[in-house]
Amino acid sequence: MDFLVVFLLAVSLSMDAFAVALCKGLALHKPGLKSCFIVGAWFGGFQALMPVIGYLVGYGFAEKIESIDHWIAFALLVLIGLHMIKEAFQSKEEKETDSLGFKIMLLMAVATSIDALAVGVSFAFEPFEPRWLVYVACGVIGVTTFALSAVGVRIGHAFGTRYKKGAEITGGVILTLLGVKILLEGLGILS
Repeated sequence: MDFLVVFLLAVSLSMDAFAVALCKGLALHKPGLKSCFIVGAWFGGFQALMPVIGYLVGYGFAEKIESIDHWIAFALLVLIGLHMIKEAFQSKEEKETDSLGFKIMLLMAVATSIDALAVGVSFAFEPFEPRWLVYVACGVIGVTTFALSAVGVRIGHAFGTRYKKGAEITGGVILTLLGVKILLEGLGILS
């Protein structure tokens, strides 16, 4: 697998994380570099970790993961989307204190990296020579996702500052619809 293929794979895998980072940027009051770094680190870290786990698990669980990954991503994204909508109606102090909290960031990172787990399983069948290059590929995926997610927070905030409550509700609806889209694709209803 050459670098261009790995980079294109990294960009495509990071699109879910980028979309969620945009929505997170909409919801945050004043996202500075620290907020961008936190979101990027969570998403990039999980996007790098999940294919490693998938690779190590190998083809033994490929069918099981592939058959339910869309359900897992659907459930997590809908839960996160509904949580964002709920946050839009809470007081300002509550939104700011838990916007980048451990629980919500963990759920978002897992939800956006389920597909990377399945890609990692497919890596077990790819001709990586030498074999340690698979870890380099996972690193490229993580770094790409980190960068796009950090930028996504800033872009999302730039467009959301004027319409705070509506933007947060819109972000929640987008995440929910993204979860539905993933489910429909996984069920073969959308192609």
